[in-house]
Amino acid sequence: MAAVDYEAEYNNRARIPAYREIVMRWQATSAVDRRAARGELDQAYGAGERQRYDLFYAGDPAAPLVVYIHGGYWQMGSRQDTAFIARALNAAGIDVAVPSYSLCPAVSVMDIIDELRRCLAALWRKANKRPVVIGHSAGGHLTAAMLATDWRNVPGVPGDLVRVGCAISGVFELAPLIATTMNTALRLDASTARAASPLLWPPPPAGSTLVSVVGGEETGEFHRQSRAVTDAWARAGVQTEYVSVPGANHFTIVDDLTQPDSALFGRVVALTRR
Repeated sequence: MAAVDYEAEYNNRARIPAYREIVMRWQATSAVDRRAARGELDQAYGAGERQRYDLFYAGDPAAPLVVYIHGGYWQMGSRQDTAFIARALNAAGIDVAVPSYSLCPAVSVMDIIDELRRCLAALWRKANKRPVVIGHSAGGHLTAAMLATDWRNVPGVPGDLVRVGCAISGVFELAPLIATTMNTALRLDASTARAASPLLWPPPPAGSTLVSVVGGEETGEFHRQSRAVTDAWARAGVQTEYVSVPGANHFTIVDDLTQPDSALFGRVVALTRR
């Protein structure tokens, strides 16, 4: 069997030259949407410069809450670049929170996981709502980490704070990244990669829900990762679903979250109604 070329499998920016135009479009739309937002921007959940979230309101105090976690291999991206996610979900009656978090190499992946836990705890204190957590790429990994967190160890929140997640193009076992150029900033070794891999943690409680979504044009490794986490967690009683979106790559799959007629958008809305 031929060895897996992990650089080719995981380096999406090298694989998809159009990513620059896609990200620039996201940034331009986000800048407009943040200026027009009905919500609260730059809300602190910690003392760090990037420990902030934006909260976009649908207009109904009883609206469900989605928390969207951006991607960027834990070393790029921000809430300011990702506000475009909120508009269509707000129109569907859903509040949307978009956090930033500190980035590697200034912090570790485990530090980022802890920051997102802190953010979700702050949102609980503010809104008193259990969130549906959604994330893309690194955000997909962080979504799984939030679902698999034992919230009983976090003061001031329900022990089942996160019961539903939708991980888009996620990486749930980080060891394959050690041999890639992405690891220059991540600084993972065998031990830290294992510790930061939700697939290798105790699974979420039975009855939790994970939808793991991958673009049909993504590499075999991204499909393998999603199948692995849905299969493993299903055996533990988690309600899981593995979804491949035809024609979508690692970046264009995010656009489905802005299109109310897409199957992914419909799944997300359905998850908030549970």
